[in-house]
Amino acid sequence: MFRNLNTGAISIRATMMEALELAINNEFEGFDPNLGEARKLADENSVEHVKALFEEAGVKLGGWNLPVNWRGANAEYYDHLAKLPERAEFAAELGCNRCITVIMAWDNNRPFRENWDFHVKRLTPPAEILRDYGISLAMEFIGPQTSRAPHKYGFLDSIDGLLALCAALGTGNAGLLLDTWHCYTAHASLADIEKLSKEDVVYVHINDAPAGIETDDQIDNVRALPGETGIIPLPEILRILKDIGYDGPVTPEPFSKQLDNVAPAKAAKLVSDTLDKVWREAGLA
Repeated sequence: MFRNLNTGAISIRATMMEALELAINNEFEGFDPNLGEARKLADENSVEHVKALFEEAGVKLGGWNLPVNWRGANAEYYDHLAKLPERAEFAAELGCNRCITVIMAWDNNRPFRENWDFHVKRLTPPAEILRDYGISLAMEFIGPQTSRAPHKYGFLDSIDGLLALCAALGTGNAGLLLDTWHCYTAHASLADIEKLSKEDVVYVHINDAPAGIETDDQIDNVRALPGETGIIPLPEILRILKDIGYDGPVTPEPFSKQLDNVAPAKAAKLVSDTLDKVWREAGLA
């Protein structure tokens, strides 16, 4: 496993090169590159030039968001799908082999079975394209009851549900984006995580929960820094992930008010320090 920085996840607006500098200066071992900026830099210089920047900095590459609006209209979906091979080929050349998408735990138009079929139909083609370039698809479920409650139909909101969808795609390269917040708010246990294999987990988000709020009353965009409250057993989760052989990025995504209106360097250091504390408590440092 490696400590990974996604600047957007900690309320920092930064260019790719600024994000790279923040990762280096704050002892993150990896970061999520902006592939659009990386592509422009490669066009101006070369792919080897971009790869050398990352290699010389000594950072690993985390992941990138699936650039396909698979929930959208057919025309947009197929247009994006047609462009995916070029993006996937470039990501593979850089060595950025994890691609991310989110599965909403609700729908206002499709009942469960219809929504299941829609997800399988729309997600299988991009997963197949990614597979052809050696890239895994990380799918994230949404845990909080407060997010699901206002909507007409429920959908996948658990580890087992997402793994079933991964299996239904049949591509062999789809797995979980395991977010500690969503696991907690979905009432997943440590035993549920212990059942996972290395192949089940593609990417990890780490965060904590505010104290004094019941699990089912937690609100998705009001979280806490890793280890801030200890509500979520992060050291135990990290130890489990190590034991199953997970070797990918662990990215803080705290949505914490402590990071609002804070200078990027200060925000990155604060998050790095809290993550480092959890890392040491897990025996990983």
